[in-house]
Amino acid sequence: MKHTVTEVKLKNGAKGLLIDVPGATVMSFQFQFRAGSRFARNKDIYETAHIMEHMAFGANARYKDEHAYEAEFTKNGAYHNAYTSDYSMVYVSDCADFEWDRILDLQQLAIAEPRFNEDSLTSESGNVRSELTGYLNNHNRVLWPKMQQVLGENVLTYQQRLKTIGNVTLDDIREHYARTHGSENLRFVIAGKLHGRKKRLMELLENWKLKEGKRLEIPVDTLSPTTKPLLISKKEAPNLTFGWSMNISRRLSDKEIDAMACADHILTGTLFSRIYGTARKKGLVYSIFSDTSAYEHTSSWDFGAQVNLDTAEGLMDIIVKEVKGLLKGEITEDEIAAAKQYALGRHQMGAQTVGQINNWYANRYFFDDTVESYDSRPRAINAITKDTITNVAQEFVKNQCWLLGGIGSADKELLERLHAKINPLFEE
Repeated sequence: MKHTVTEVKLKNGAKGLLIDVPGATVMSFQFQFRAGSRFARNKDIYETAHIMEHMAFGANARYKDEHAYEAEFTKNGAYHNAYTSDYSMVYVSDCADFEWDRILDLQQLAIAEPRFNEDSLTSESGNVRSELTGYLNNHNRVLWPKMQQVLGENVLTYQQRLKTIGNVTLDDIREHYARTHGSENLRFVIAGKLHGRKKRLMELLENWKLKEGKRLEIPVDTLSPTTKPLLISKKEAPNLTFGWSMNISRRLSDKEIDAMACADHILTGTLFSRIYGTARKKGLVYSIFSDTSAYEHTSSWDFGAQVNLDTAEGLMDIIVKEVKGLLKGEITEDEIAAAKQYALGRHQMGAQTVGQINNWYANRYFFDDTVESYDSRPRAINAITKDTITNVAQEFVKNQCWLLGGIGSADKELLERLHAKINPLFEE
């Protein structure tokens, strides 16, 4: 969908993007604060942000509880939600164009005028406990936070997070809100039919009852190289869920991120990719992923899969062989061209709705205030080179900060054999 983007800074210090999508019948809103779990006052109350997010649509200056608020918010079909990550708390909603100003007013109540109370704290603490307990049935949810810890990230596992829920008091909720929900810590992206409405939107947002507050800084973790694999024993699991993570202590450039996305597609992106395609053809694994992520101070290159115990070593042989080939530059221009074409197609498909457009810009803007150019993406994708791919991949290996982790019924010896297959890559 055609659209134009305008970045605005409000008088109260908040910043955001107004995206005009001519003819749109839907308005999409996202509001982000750096207020996630890592910003809790201390780790004993780590779940403060998560519980507060659950309480966000409860009592406020106009409605006595979440049921009254929900009934009013959704009466014309509007949707709202919120989520918390390590660093972010994001409030999202979509509504019909005819009621955008009513919905924005209701969002203001939840975000800027909440009335936290003990009844809501009790019920939402229970709901958070139920949510996190459910995650313990997901092996990736159990494995990856533990791997993050071993590699030096200052996070808690879901088991540890559960133990902090009972420590969170109403005073903790109110303190976290006051410290994180300041106007200068707010970023927003609003997409829809905005022609002739931008001035009105800005006036409404500038009247939100938020106190002043600086943009919070993202904490810095010190990465910790390790030489042993991590095994979380789960005897009732019939297979092995594993992750292999390589890390460097810097954020990749946009050019490098694009290059590694191309590499990941060549390795695991489709049924004809080098690792996934070969493994599927041999009947070794149903699915496998590789992904490169760039954060504020670090970047990671990760592989993961759920594999049967008797095929794990065969799968790892393929992974190591293809990663080794990539490190040596043994990828063809035809493969790179095909990966670029795939990326171009996915990019064009990613702007079919107002919500998709909002998400595309918000994902980067909320991270570091960068306004990406949708129209420039094809040029960036086409600029990917083999040299950039191999140079970045080699840096991940040369940095020597990596970990193989697994959860399941595998014994320690199997994980050590898998580790031994990977280790030579870091000795060459």
